[in-house]
Amino acid sequence: MAFITGYVLDLLLGDPFGGFHPVVWIGKLISFLTDKLLNENDSPDKKRINGITLVSIVITISVLCTGIIIVAAYKINPYFGICIEAFITYQCLATKSLYIESMKVYYALKDTSLEAGRAAVSMIVGRDTASLDEAGVTKAAVETVAENTSDGIIAPMIYLAIGGPILGICYKAINTMDSMIGYKSDKYLDFGRAAAKLDDVVNFIPARISAFLMIVATLFLGRDYNTVNAIYIFRRDRFNHPSPNSAQTESVCAGALGVQLAGPASYFGKLKEKPFIGDMLRKIEVKDIKRANVLMISTSILCALICSILIFVLEGRF
Repeated sequence: MAFITGYVLDLLLGDPFGGFHPVVWIGKLISFLTDKLLNENDSPDKKRINGITLVSIVITISVLCTGIIIVAAYKINPYFGICIEAFITYQCLATKSLYIESMKVYYALKDTSLEAGRAAVSMIVGRDTASLDEAGVTKAAVETVAENTSDGIIAPMIYLAIGGPILGICYKAINTMDSMIGYKSDKYLDFGRAAAKLDDVVNFIPARISAFLMIVATLFLGRDYNTVNAIYIFRRDRFNHPSPNSAQTESVCAGALGVQLAGPASYFGKLKEKPFIGDMLRKIEVKDIKRANVLMISTSILCALICSILIFVLEGRF
C-alpha cells in the first residue's frame, strides 16, 4: 500500500517545492561535511580517506534517521506508519519532476525561442548550453530523460521494493553524493572517488533492468518506437559512455526513436570527446523530447507493477 501510494503521489504531484525534501537535507549534510573534510592541500590518499569518511557518515545518518522516523510513526499508529512510508517513497522518486523539467525545454523551443530552450535545458544538464543549436538542446533534453529514467526512477523503485524507504533513502544518499562530489575535476577527483564508485556499483544492476524494461515498453507504444532497433543499438552502444551505466538506457532510447545521441560536448569551456550513441536514421526533432517522456513514464509504470508483485512475494502474500 505504501509503495503504490508513494508512486501515485509522485506521478500526480512531483517533487514538492521548499526545503522539506529529504534530498535537500542530505545535500546540506554533504556540503557541511565537504567543507570540514576537503582540504585541497591534502595528499591524494588523504583526500580519498576523507571521501570514504564522508560517504560512511552520510549513509549512516540518512539510514538511521529514516529508520527512527518509520519506527516512531508505527509506534504512534500503524496507519500513520503506512502514511509516512508512502510519503518517503514518494520523495525517493522523480517521475513527474523529470517530466516537468524536460517538457519545459520542449515548450520553450516550441512556443518561445532557442534562447529560452537553452536556458531551460541548462537547468537539467551539466554541459555548456550557450552555443547549442535547436538539435543540440533537444538532444541534451532527450539524453537527460533517458539517463534519469534509471537513476531517478527505476533504481530507487527497485531499492524501495527490496528494502522499503530505508534502502530507498540509502540509495538517494549515494546518488546525491555522486551528483555533488563525484566529478573527475581537480577538486573532486580523489575526494569524490568513493562516492562515484559506490554510485556505479548500486546502479549497475538497476541500469540494466531499466534498459530491459524500456525495451519491453516500446512494444506497447506504437510506430514511433522501434523495438528491433532499440535492441540492436542497446547491444552495440550500451557501453559508449565513461560511466558503465549511463549508456544502458540512452542506447535503448536512441534506438527506439531512431536518432543519434551523445557525442562531443563542452563542459566548463572544454570540449570533451565522447562516442555517439545510436544511428541518425532521421534528424532529431523537438517532439522527441515528448516521445522520450512517454517512454520514460511507460517504463516507470511497468516497473511499478513488477515491484508491487515483488513486494507481495517478499511479504509472503503469494
